Amino acid sequence: MTTKETADLGEFQFLSGESIPTLEVAYETYGEFTGDNAVLICHALTGSAHVARRPDAGDETAGQARAWWGDVVGPGKAIDTTEYYVVCANVPGSCYGTTGPASENPETGKPYGTDFPPVTVGDWTRAQRKLLDELGVGRLRAVVGGSVGGMNVLDWLRRYPDDVERAGAVATAARLDPQCLALDTVARRAITSDPNWNGGHYYGASESDANGGSSDSSDGRAEPEEGLARARQIGHIMYLSKASMGRKFGRRSAGRETVREEQPDPAAAFFPYREVESYLDYQADKFVDRFDANSYLYMTRAMDDFDLSAGYEGDADALAAFEGELLLLSFTGDWHFTTEQAEALAEAARAAGVDVAHHVVESDHGHDAFLVEPEKVGPPLSDLLASGLEGRAITDTEPESESDDSGEFAPVHTSLFSE
Repeated sequence: MTTKETADLGEFQFLSGESIPTLEVAYETYGEFTGDNAVLICHALTGSAHVARRPDAGDETAGQARAWWGDVVGPGKAIDTTEYYVVCANVPGSCYGTTGPASENPETGKPYGTDFPPVTVGDWTRAQRKLLDELGVGRLRAVVGGSVGGMNVLDWLRRYPDDVERAGAVATAARLDPQCLALDTVARRAITSDPNWNGGHYYGASESDANGGSSDSSDGRAEPEEGLARARQIGHIMYLSKASMGRKFGRRSAGRETVREEQPDPAAAFFPYREVESYLDYQADKFVDRFDANSYLYMTRAMDDFDLSAGYEGDADALAAFEGELLLLSFTGDWHFTTEQAEALAEAARAAGVDVAHHVVESDHGHDAFLVEPEKVGPPLSDLLASGLEGRAITDTEPESESDDSGEFAPVHTSLFSE
């Protein structure tokens, strides 16, 4: 049993203090609600509410917009929709049905553009809470998410600690490190320096209800495709590890048949067009067809701004009111959200008296591992929902990994999940 709906939550005041007359939230549900089986799933940066496969869903979108966790969520899957009532909502500021920069401002009849209020992860959590209230869902069996969706999970634990029984935060951290902040800055500059960005007001009159896309506007003004493409390429580099890039591409030429019609610079014709270049160009071309440049600015700002300890004495203090169970899942090849960052978060949870387990999964896929290795992500999440931290795929809450003389901790290898 699945539904695809949009809820009108009425006037919404963002944490910045600014308000919009109405906030519409696109969401999907899977399974039947029995009162104590609700699981909220929080999507990552460019994801949508379409977390699992639906019989009525077409292939009009790609990437994280289309069943982005379809091998983890669904009938008979790790998060089994025959047992749990799964809710996934597109967050404010995105471009997949929920109100964001590309949406029409009812007060002007034109798209908000960059007049849309600043959005934070806290605003996502508050909007999700309002949506769940509309659906009649009180306390959650679990809230689960990866990447910035994992930050969304952590915000639930500090903002609504009594509303969550169990939490699964995958490939995430309490905050971004300076290197990732710097790369996100360059990505945003790529968009805002595109001459077609026009201060964020590049939408045409016929696209006032746009949900992403990149067609030219009706007044002849093109959208900032080049800037968004470069931003996405930077993101893809962040999501891959050195090992995975070496395995996928090496230094190989992509071959004559894949050479672009227009060379990026005069010298390019002399040098090989490499497979890694071809991959980045292909991903960029796909992305500008499905996502909105302003939404990318808003979403990355929300991720960059998140700091679990904001308003508290530290991370432990932020988690202190949560009395449920927390599972952290990190990947050895992920340099976007590192295993060390996840372990620091686990230490903070232990200091706060939170029941916590930290899995470190051996993987060379980089940050993308939480999306492309469902066989490693699924079992611990399944056991978390069914049995809490006592599940067979979950280590003790006080792992041997905690520390040694070097201050390092030992990874939990994939053999744990092979039973």
